[in-house]
Amino acid sequence: MAKQKTKFACQQCGYETPKWMGRCPGCGEWNTLVEEREVSSSGPVRSRGGTLIPRQSATPITRVAQVDEPRSDTGIRELNRVLGGGLVPGSLILVGGDPGIGKSTLILQASYRLASRGVSVLYVSGEESTEQTRLRADRLQALDERLLVASETDLTEIEALVEREKPRLLVIDSIQTIYHPEVTSAPGSVAQVRECTGRLMRIAKGLGIAIIIVGHVTKEGAIAGPRMLEHMVDCVLYFEGERHHTYRVLRAVKNRFGSTNEIGLFEMRDSGLTEVDNPSEMFLSDRISGVAGSAVTASMEGTRPVLIELQALVSATSFPSPKRMASGVDHHRVTMVMAVLEKRLGMFLQNQDAYVNVVGGVRLDEPAVDLAVAVSLASSFRNVATRPKDVVIGEVGLTGEVRGVTRLEQRVVEAANMGFTRVILPAKNRRGWTPPKNVDILWVDTVEEALDAAL
Repeated sequence: MAKQKTKFACQQCGYETPKWMGRCPGCGEWNTLVEEREVSSSGPVRSRGGTLIPRQSATPITRVAQVDEPRSDTGIRELNRVLGGGLVPGSLILVGGDPGIGKSTLILQASYRLASRGVSVLYVSGEESTEQTRLRADRLQALDERLLVASETDLTEIEALVEREKPRLLVIDSIQTIYHPEVTSAPGSVAQVRECTGRLMRIAKGLGIAIIIVGHVTKEGAIAGPRMLEHMVDCVLYFEGERHHTYRVLRAVKNRFGSTNEIGLFEMRDSGLTEVDNPSEMFLSDRISGVAGSAVTASMEGTRPVLIELQALVSATSFPSPKRMASGVDHHRVTMVMAVLEKRLGMFLQNQDAYVNVVGGVRLDEPAVDLAVAVSLASSFRNVATRPKDVVIGEVGLTGEVRGVTRLEQRVVEAANMGFTRVILPAKNRRGWTPPKNVDILWVDTVEEALDAAL
């Protein structure tokens, strides 16, 4: 016989406790524990029809049949790249990003492309009415008879819509507005988000339809709700970009059907999001040559090399402790590179403010850009401009050495295609490949050698 239990769940991290506490032991936040009721039943596990679920036996992995998952082309190459080739039937995809960054625009464009290819799509919006969705579709020119729209927040009604319309793609915008009537918590709470996502996951796996859910993010940039939300879904995509820039980056942080190293690049225009075919040309379009503090590096974004400009500004400070600010690169890596320049090369930076910026709003996470950061900082400190046709690649160690990087050949080929004539590389990567004939290669072992060659 079912019995009711009362628990308190943290609305920030999902921590559960049988009694109320002022401070959550899981995340340390105050006044985030909210009372919830749950129904637990004892006895054998039964399916929806009431019959006992049959026990399954273990099978050797060598005898498990191989299944090639068919993928649906979304009609957007950059989105297909991040997804690993397209939408997989039965997959549950979570898309997160800052408000107004373009999540709904991207998903509505993808829904229209799929509908125009004969795929039935059900777009459920819990934040906008159907009239508002139509206005957005008119602006994006995304109108098709097979693109069905509905404004609903009750999960049971959404399930009825799915059963009646039988779409091949279901879009939920957003999961924080959906609620289940049997859960007493408010929409957007940990219990509601967890329960609704679990029901949607069972719909996706049981009916074999792809489901895309949009998730809000917190002020720290993480998807709002319990962390287990990202563990429940098959794919987690983050839509990134600066509000004052037109460029957007779609990045996969989890993907059970593809690589998590790929990114998609888009440009926001009046007619919606357009794909960027040549990212290197885009990021270098506004570069001014002959200015101190600028350096170009080649970063691997998934399987694609991208040339990006780094800018640094070093100026005397009037405060006891100088500022160290970084945009687009790790602040701790910049501090480490400055410490190497001061200790190994004798640059007195203790009374200098330092600002490092990655042009275009993209974020660089790999250590192969360390040498370009060092060159841009030294260029600004010495007020000596770098050569306009130089590309700098390498990782900087604490002893001042330049360490090797991966996929060097692809980076150099991209630099040659963009018209750069000289590349400064780690000497550790000298063997194993043949450089292009139209590019001069300078091999360096230390940061001092790299600065002597670049400045």
